[in-house]
Amino acid sequence: MKTVRRRWRFTGRVQGVGFRYFACCAAQKLELTGWVANNWDGSVTLEAQGDAAKLDKLIPLIEHTNRWARIEGMTVENLPLKEQEYGFSERSGE
Repeated sequence: MKTVRRRWRFTGRVQGVGFRYFACCAAQKLELTGWVANNWDGSVTLEAQGDAAKLDKLIPLIEHTNRWARIEGMTVENLPLKEQEYGFSERSGE
């Protein structure tokens, strides 16, 4: 099991459609830590940490469970691990 941390930035119809709620539920189901937040420009940022195989399942799970959101663009980058991070949360904005 290899632990990694990734940051995604999503564009499209991702605000006002429950995206953060569904992302939080999906991350918790997959036992990931991190956070998700709306950005001032209408995009959403999500950082998650955990097993690489579980991270690979995160975005498809969000897309499958949230029928109102539509991801039109996405960037992803790997980040250094954050020690002592527990749980996954919604943030109000970045």
